[in-house]
Amino acid sequence: MSTSTSTGRAATAAPSFAQSTWLVAEREIGSKLRSRAFVISTAILFVGALALVIWAGFASQSDEGTPVAVTPEIAQAVPPSANLEVTETTDRADAEALVMAGDVDAAIVADPSSPTGFTVLAESSAPTELLLQLAQLPPVEILDPEGSTWAMGYVAAIGFGIVFLLAASMFGGTIAASVVEEKQTRVVELLISAIPVRALMAGKVIGNTILAMAQILILAAIAVIGLTVTGQSALLQGLGAPIAWFAVFFLFGFILLASLFAAAASMVSRQEDLGSTTTPLTMLVMAPYFLVIFFFENPLVLGIMSYVPFSAPVGMPMRVFLGEAQWWEPILSLAILIATCAAAIVVGAKIYQNSLLRMGARVKLAEALAG
Repeated sequence: MSTSTSTGRAATAAPSFAQSTWLVAEREIGSKLRSRAFVISTAILFVGALALVIWAGFASQSDEGTPVAVTPEIAQAVPPSANLEVTETTDRADAEALVMAGDVDAAIVADPSSPTGFTVLAESSAPTELLLQLAQLPPVEILDPEGSTWAMGYVAAIGFGIVFLLAASMFGGTIAASVVEEKQTRVVELLISAIPVRALMAGKVIGNTILAMAQILILAAIAVIGLTVTGQSALLQGLGAPIAWFAVFFLFGFILLASLFAAAASMVSRQEDLGSTTTPLTMLVMAPYFLVIFFFENPLVLGIMSYVPFSAPVGMPMRVFLGEAQWWEPILSLAILIATCAAAIVVGAKIYQNSLLRMGARVKLAEALAG
């Protein structure tokens, strides 16, 4: 009799904390993948990212031909069949002036030290279509190296900023809405009767983190494929390490924000009141996007951003891309982010546990922390 009773108890034993967490995570992932809106929006994001990368590679191409300046002594180096708009100049100084003024994309000038007898001058980067049309590949001289860095830096700033903004706001908002919906429909009372409250929060955070990281990795693959196809090898080489650091920083940055979104949502019982607790977090998500775009050339602002946990996922990869970070700085910044993430999980879990079953008026932060 005792044996059968023990067997029955074992059969009906509650799942462990880890099992409960994973069950909730699976539920979160499954509900998102079954959501037509989520699948369509994700597909649009991927297609848009690929189109943007490809467009950036071919934007400079034109059916009217590439405008170039040439000096008289090397006019024969330009093939008659080349798709070029040629402007003849008197000497190298005039050719450089046209390039720097933006009247032409590049200039071909005589250079006795060059194996081909001429050199291509460009302001920030030589047009690929021009180099492919020349009989011999000449040396390329960049007149404004900082201009090239600026253009690539601006593209990287937009990329890191918008990916962080979209992913964090999309999944953070989803977590918050899910928490309030479960409170409003009383489903949460059934859930916590079977699993611990902290496991419910952990499962939501882990499930959405898996989906968010999957999107980041797919976007990174799209960027690599798109840059390779369009021949943007210089940009691809420069983005390798920053993209890797961005993925690592995004992982812990997202967990930090996801925990806070879940905690903030647990303090209200209606969707209409959700904005009152999540607006500060939304501002924290939007701030890095605008800061990195407007101040990506400002070392002081980027330096501060790279050590503030909420902006480090954007600020530090940008500094790595621009070559402004010492080897130890990403490690130190990541350590600060991980420590902040751990503290946010502890605080968020306390707020979540103390507020989840409280219905009606919004729970005050002091009450949620003191409970």
